[in-house]
Amino acid sequence: MADYVNKQVIELKEVNEENQNRATRSMKTETHLSDNRGNETVEKDPLQTSYNTMTKERDQLQTSYNTLTKERDQLQKDRDDIMSKFSNMKQKCPEGWQKFESSWYFLSTVKKPWRESRQDCLERGADLVIVNSDMEQEFLFGLTKRAWIGLTDSVTEGTWKWVDGTPLTTPSYWHKLQLENDGDTPANRKEDCVELNTETWRPGKAWNDLSCSDNHYWICEKVV
Repeated sequence: MADYVNKQVIELKEVNEENQNRATRSMKTETHLSDNRGNETVEKDPLQTSYNTMTKERDQLQTSYNTLTKERDQLQKDRDDIMSKFSNMKQKCPEGWQKFESSWYFLSTVKKPWRESRQDCLERGADLVIVNSDMEQEFLFGLTKRAWIGLTDSVTEGTWKWVDGTPLTTPSYWHKLQLENDGDTPANRKEDCVELNTETWRPGKAWNDLSCSDNHYWICEKVV
């Protein structure tokens, strides 16, 4: 009987030891897995930081590239403009033309109405002159002929426009008497084209509106 009891005690003891060993192994396994997960997290954090840093650097490089591309395109445009101007400077005016700044000017030797005068300019690859500055006005005045310029209000009465469609703003060189005499009369409404009067008026006050059907010399301008 005693041997039986001792055998049972020994078996129970062995079972308890086995259970304890299993529990210990289980705890070690869970601890090991937990440690591995922790290590993975620790390992992932530097990788994420490195990725974020590289992404920022990439974006900065893209911004720098875009900026440099714009600067390159602008420099190329500036270079082309300079080369074009230099090329034009080397060109010689055709016979009968005069050069002033970046344009060629042709003064007719015969007289025609305004529209026929403009047509002549167009056939020459130019148009009636557009005055853009005091210096240009002085130059044109020095041609010493009463001549049509490219200014008209034939489309809308009182709205003066150049032949390229741009409205007259400044500068302008109307003669004072001409402005005072312009009234809302049938006669004045027919004076839709502008001449440069170099015979009796000063350069700064040399514009006069006349009937477009009058015959005058004319000045063509070709921008080169």
